[in-house]
Amino acid sequence: QVQLVESGGGLVQPGGSLRLSCAASGSISSIYVMGWYRQAPGKQRELVTTITDGGSTIYADSVKGRFTISRDNAKNTVYLQMNSLKPEDTAVYYCNAYIGILGGSSGRYWGQGTQVTVSS
Repeated sequence: QVQLVESGGGLVQPGGSLRLSCAASGSISSIYVMGWYRQAPGKQRELVTTITDGGSTIYADSVKGRFTISRDNAKNTVYLQMNSLKPEDTAVYYCNAYIGILGGSSGRYWGQGTQVTVSS
C-alpha cells in the first residue's frame, strides 16, 4: 500500500508564489520518477513537471522559468515551487510517482489533488 499526500495549495494573487509538497509513504523500495500534473475546469489533466531519482527534470513550456521541482529522496517527498503565478495556473494539482514496491512490483500512484487558485 502506497499513499501520496499533497499539501500547500490555496488562493494567491497574480504574481504571487506558492509551494506544494507531496510525501510518499508505505511499502516503498524506491521512487523512480515524481512529478506534478494539473487539471483546470473543463480541461484535460496535463503534465506540469517531473523529476527522476537522479535529478533530471522536465517542464511544460507554460511553466518554464516560473516553476521549480525538487525532491528530498530521504523523505520520499517532492516539492513544487511556483512563482509569478498567473490566473491560467488555476487548477487542481496532482502529485504523481512511479514507485517500486517492497516485494518486487512497481506502479504509478496519484495523490488526491490540491487546489491552486490564482485570482485578485
